Amino acid sequence: MRLSEKKHPSLVLSGGGVKAAAFHIGVCLALREKGFKFSGGFKNAGEDTDEVAPPKPPLTFQTYVGSSAGSVISTFLAAGYDVDAIIHAFTQGAGLESPIWRKKTSGAYLKPLSYRDIFSLNIRAGNPTRILPKMFRKKPIISGGLEVFLKRGVKVNGIFTTDNIERYLRDNVLLSNDFHALNAQLFIVATQLNHSRKVVFGAFEETKKDKTIKYADYAKISEAVAASASLPPVFSPYGITNRSGKEIYFFDGEIRDTLSTHVAADHGSDLVISSYSIQPYHFNEEMGSLHEYGMPMIANQALYQVVQQKIAKHIEHQQEVRGLINAVNGYLRQAEMPAEHREKLMEILISRTNYKPDVDYIYIHPSPQDYEMFFFDHFSLNPKVLSKIVRTGFKCAMATLRQYNI
Repeated sequence: MRLSEKKHPSLVLSGGGVKAAAFHIGVCLALREKGFKFSGGFKNAGEDTDEVAPPKPPLTFQTYVGSSAGSVISTFLAAGYDVDAIIHAFTQGAGLESPIWRKKTSGAYLKPLSYRDIFSLNIRAGNPTRILPKMFRKKPIISGGLEVFLKRGVKVNGIFTTDNIERYLRDNVLLSNDFHALNAQLFIVATQLNHSRKVVFGAFEETKKDKTIKYADYAKISEAVAASASLPPVFSPYGITNRSGKEIYFFDGEIRDTLSTHVAADHGSDLVISSYSIQPYHFNEEMGSLHEYGMPMIANQALYQVVQQKIAKHIEHQQEVRGLINAVNGYLRQAEMPAEHREKLMEILISRTNYKPDVDYIYIHPSPQDYEMFFFDHFSLNPKVLSKIVRTGFKCAMATLRQYNI
């Protein structure tokens, strides 16, 4: 596979807090080093949005799919900001805002991203009536132990909200808050709180849905990102009003699927490059066993194992389907089945398995032996920490891309 022959590359970025965002930045630096370009920006006022765009240069990303922290980086890229501007926004001194930044109309620099932009205290959570509702004045419907006490007594839906993230994007990043105004395709993945459905926000003509996925057209870009980044229990679910006037609540886009590579493939991409930062800890003599580090590290490891297993199954399924299709096609050729019947049978098989033979996938992630990456804080804006994570993303991407013919 020669990557430069691909007509429609796409970039899929997963979540994992500021740590994931920094890792993605390092990956983008490596992609740029290898000759990839990032299309983005906004259409001119009055420009015909239905007009067919001229072909992009080789190795130009035209589609971005992001969830949680990945949705923030995807939005930056789709809005036309280059990798250097994104690095500037994330590394301005331990989250302290710098007075030196250009207005969003310059299209060159991003306002430094501060802790204030990430964490907005959930004021409603501080209301004692939400923490201890009528549980002591009303006989419980069900009885039980600690779990029942927590369910009935703790009504806090998140310590923080993503309101400030939404405001930061709306006021400082986006010249237009409309998916349709972007020159590149941008898809933001979230999860519907009161359903088992994944939701993809983007420039759709209308909202379509089935039992497992909804393609929604009613969110502004900044709202979609705020919804996708609402990781429970740190951030409360984010409400978005649909076209019927109903407020629907969403939370983290990683809940249903960690890597929504199918979104890129379903929208014309023939090369899907995915970046994810979650990699479980593998025992290291220097660090020892995680049982010595307490519940936070054990909880992280449990979450990482669940997520990594989902990713591994996803990749394994893709490989199995590709192998199945190739094996059946090879057998039918060997059996000298008439071409007409063979092609029809393969068409049915490809359709039923949702296999896209022209799409190739590349996955970039940390090494299991990189214990430092595991122990890095998820929400630190310390420049030294961020620089290390960016370098890790760069090295991982370069190591992966060396396996391919550019």
